[in-house]
Amino acid sequence: MTFELKKLTHDGIESALSKAERYRLLNEPVEAASICRDVLAADPANQPALVALILSLSDQYALGTDASREIEALAGKVTDPFEKAYFTGLALERRAKALFRQRGANVGTSHTVHAWMHRAMHLFEQAEAIRPAGNDEPLLRWNACARYLMQHPGICTEQAEERIAVMSE
Repeated sequence: MTFELKKLTHDGIESALSKAERYRLLNEPVEAASICRDVLAADPANQPALVALILSLSDQYALGTDASREIEALAGKVTDPFEKAYFTGLALERRAKALFRQRGANVGTSHTVHAWMHRAMHLFEQAEAIRPAGNDEPLLRWNACARYLMQHPGICTEQAEERIAVMSE
């Protein structure tokens, strides 16, 4: 069944974005993403809607949904270099943590989670270098990634390589 979606008015965009944020806070990322898509249909270059959609889609990693290709495409449309680096890093961090929760510390998962977390940390460092004054969010996220890796030593590449060596003996 196909429906022709209704178009938002430009006057309703600000209110719609506020509702999308509320749905994210209520842990309803699918509804938030739908609203963001409506905003982007009315205003394709709307930066707050792009960021909110990236966040809504990355919220869905915890639900087992993988929208990484769409997130990557959306991040390419974010014009602010700080926001692009920061929110791409945040999405990678969330994806890595969701994968680890779903599959645990097996060798293949450990390697992937390690790579994604380090890529996220690199993006947070890029964001840190160009962050607005007083915005320490990239430092907080980098520290959260570092703590996560320290709390889950099975994610470390060296230990994954040791397991492969032991398994092959």
